[in-house]
Amino acid sequence: MAKGIVIREAHFPGRAPIEAYGNGGFRFADMSHRGSLLCLPSGIHGWEPADPLALTAADFSLLLAEAGKVEILLVGTGKDLRPLPAALRAALKAAGIASDPMSTGAAVRTYNVLLAEDRAVAAALIAVD
Repeated sequence: MAKGIVIREAHFPGRAPIEAYGNGGFRFADMSHRGSLLCLPSGIHGWEPADPLALTAADFSLLLAEAGKVEILLVGTGKDLRPLPAALRAALKAAGIASDPMSTGAAVRTYNVLLAEDRAVAAALIAVD
C-alpha cells in the first residue's frame, strides 16, 4: 500500500561547491534549496537557526558532532557582516574550530575556494533575498 509523500530533512550526502545564492536559497550539485545551509564534511544540510540574528552553540550541534574533521567555519551572516556572540565563539574554540563571520556572499566565495583546495572547511550560510 502506498504511504504517500514522505518528507525528510534536507541533506545532500557529500561536499559540493555552492553554484549560486540569493532569492532566499542556494544552488549546488544541480539542485536547489530554499532556506539556509550548513555545509559539513558529512554533507550539505538544510539549516534553520532558531534566531539568525543571535546564533547559539545549539544551532551548531551537527557541526560540533563533526568537530574533529573541521578546522575553520565560515559563517555567512546574511547581507551584512555581524559578529558572532561571545558564547558561540567560545564553544567553537573549545571544539578546536576557528570561526570567521562574513556576509553570505563572501562566505560562499571563500567556501568554494577552500573546498577546491581540499581544506577542512565548513560553512553556515544564512539565506539572503
